[in-house]
Amino acid sequence: MRIRERLGVSKRRQAQLVHVLQLCLVGFCFVGLYEGQPGVVVNAAVGLGVSYLPAVLKRDYGVPMDPALVLWVTLAVFLHALGTVGVPGTGSFYKNVWWWDHLTHTLSSSVVAAVGYAAVRAIDEHTEHVDFPPPFLFVLLFVITLAFGVFWEVIEFAISEVAALAGVTSILTQYGVTDTMLDLVFDTAGALVVAVWGTAYLSGIVDVLAERLEARDGE
Repeated sequence: MRIRERLGVSKRRQAQLVHVLQLCLVGFCFVGLYEGQPGVVVNAAVGLGVSYLPAVLKRDYGVPMDPALVLWVTLAVFLHALGTVGVPGTGSFYKNVWWWDHLTHTLSSSVVAAVGYAAVRAIDEHTEHVDFPPPFLFVLLFVITLAFGVFWEVIEFAISEVAALAGVTSILTQYGVTDTMLDLVFDTAGALVVAVWGTAYLSGIVDVLAERLEARDGE
């Protein structure tokens, strides 16, 4: 049974929630402009763009997108953008709420893990020359997610250092080695979420990707 069936949330309601979160992201952009915070503007604008990617993939490439998947992606970018905004006058949630960074890393890494899972499963189903046993696929999913997590931490560090040298506010913040290690732990938690529920929500995407690989080989 899918989570929405347990909670009694319809597909229509999930789509409505996505639109509400997208409107909030637009609002965050204006908040950032009003308060002169470029980091808020950039994170909200990028998040808004990412939230529309599922619709583009469905329209242009015929990739099936369950409303729950779209909500999942949108919620991940929304919470990240909200974390940079926080409450006016008190600072961002990333600085004042100790678990906020862990929450957003878990959600974001689960999205990355989902992409990796769909791609690897599609390749596995597409060709007879590759066979990924379930235990290997499980481990590979964690490796992909952690690799991206390390890459993201490097980006955070580089942007923070460049911003410090330029004397401007960084759009991403690196809080130290301990924080980085915790981020990777919660990245692993995101991969675990996909490993447990990936089959239920990503099978349609896997099938379409496998079909496209077969069509490409037949050209």
